Amino acid sequence: MSGAAGEVLAGGVRAAGRLITAIENDRPGARAALRELAPHTGRAQLVGLTGPPGAGKSTLLAALIRELRGEGRTVGVIAVDPSSPFSGGALLGDRDRMLEAAGGDRGVFIRSVASRGASGGLAAVVNDAVDVLDVMGKDVVIVETVGVGQGEFDIASIAHTVVLVLVPGYGDALQAMKAGITEIADVVAVNKGDTPGAQQASKDLAGQGLMRTGPAGTTPWPVPVLTVSALRHEGVTGLLTAVDEHYAFTGSTQWRTAGERARRQAQFAACVAGRLRLELLDAAGAALGEELLADPYGAADAYLDALLRAHRRITGRPGAGADDGLEKP
Repeated sequence: MSGAAGEVLAGGVRAAGRLITAIENDRPGARAALRELAPHTGRAQLVGLTGPPGAGKSTLLAALIRELRGEGRTVGVIAVDPSSPFSGGALLGDRDRMLEAAGGDRGVFIRSVASRGASGGLAAVVNDAVDVLDVMGKDVVIVETVGVGQGEFDIASIAHTVVLVLVPGYGDALQAMKAGITEIADVVAVNKGDTPGAQQASKDLAGQGLMRTGPAGTTPWPVPVLTVSALRHEGVTGLLTAVDEHYAFTGSTQWRTAGERARRQAQFAACVAGRLRLELLDAAGAALGEELLADPYGAADAYLDALLRAHRRITGRPGAGADDGLEKP
């Protein structure tokens, strides 16, 4: 095993940070290190924390970190930030509350990553970064997303348990239901529970009878709706209990296996797409020349048709001709 991968496996904080930076910047060696570490993944409990801006996700995350550390569990955090349109870097790298909760504790590792403009803010590097924290030995890895948007559905393919954080009084619950975001929530937390309307918001959401369905033949999960106050640290213990109960529930059925397969499929697709873009698409775009300028849509269709014919020929799938190849369309 290479030095970098070995250091991460041994729990090296600096090595983990360097590897995540290499992953973010697609540096040489990052993929090789991930391949070496792949057999050692799958040990951490993965939690997604999502919700609208202003819901108090970072404050609640800090409270969860304190709760988990109080139980003796180690914690890794990937905080997905909006990207700078110029540098591609994270704009919200200063996570004061979380850093305060960590307090120099070596049992806590916090890293912000830039969304790079991905829909909803969920960065392509998050899956790989989660594996790094898993391998370095964190018991629980939490991914905090930018906010509610179409891309936040991606969190369901990463986390074992998705916690949707809402607040009373701003129509968040109604908007979440309209957007369908509650379809990915395994636990709903109505934060700022000491403010007017919190109990009513929880009651309204609980009245929806939210259910999560898994693979065919598995028992549905009734989504609990909890009222919490992250600032006062009220209800946080109950929230963590609900997260652990959902984790145990999915582990006793095919839910966990199906979820892990979906996550690995997403990683596979990202790797294939990245390498195809790097090694094929850029070269093809340059070779097409005037064709590309005149009709980029037709050029794309023709190129994909040729690529798929070659793929069928190589894999022996029906429909491939003997002379199919990757010649210029």
